[in-house]
Amino acid sequence: MLPQTQERGGVPYVPDLSDNSAPSEARKRIALHSCCGPCSTAVIERLAPDFDITVFFYNPNITDCAEYERRLDAQRDFIERYNASPGVDRPVTLSVGAYEPEVFFSRTAGLETEPEGGARCAVCFELRLEKSAEFASMHGFEYFTTTLSVSPHKDHSVIHGIGTRLALRCGLTFHAEDFKKRDGYKRSLELSRAYGLYRQNYCGCEFSRREAGIR
Repeated sequence: MLPQTQERGGVPYVPDLSDNSAPSEARKRIALHSCCGPCSTAVIERLAPDFDITVFFYNPNITDCAEYERRLDAQRDFIERYNASPGVDRPVTLSVGAYEPEVFFSRTAGLETEPEGGARCAVCFELRLEKSAEFASMHGFEYFTTTLSVSPHKDHSVIHGIGTRLALRCGLTFHAEDFKKRDGYKRSLELSRAYGLYRQNYCGCEFSRREAGIR
């Protein structure tokens, strides 16, 4: 479990339960693959009433090391401050997977010219969800899911199909919620601003960085 820290900037975390039922007595454990801190904010808020959450940060697609560290720092920052917030009695835990961009490049070889949102992205989703399912299975989780669907740029049907297939393979249940619905993406923007989190402007890989015109 991450150490607790004091709130900074006078921004308390207030869970939004308006669209969720009250927490059940016997809550389930879920491994949440997270692509970044900002996207995890609204997803953790959505899942917290019903699940004990472990965030699994595995993103070999972030091919620039310095960018990877910035995003991991933002993830740690949010979880630490969430756990220190009033009313949070079940802290979120964080597990960090290996940083292995070489695996991403190997899996996407031959797809370098694919546009964003195309076949290369589907392979990237599968790589990250595959490792997340393995993590969940090895550590006794019944459920796993991902923050990827909170983005309006990610196709939930593709994510759903991959997650469901991997769940069957690993004996898990994929929580196939489309987190962008019910203003999930808008809520992630609000929480990211409130916490002052670093928010990237491209997906993460070298190819998306070029497409975004970032040096």
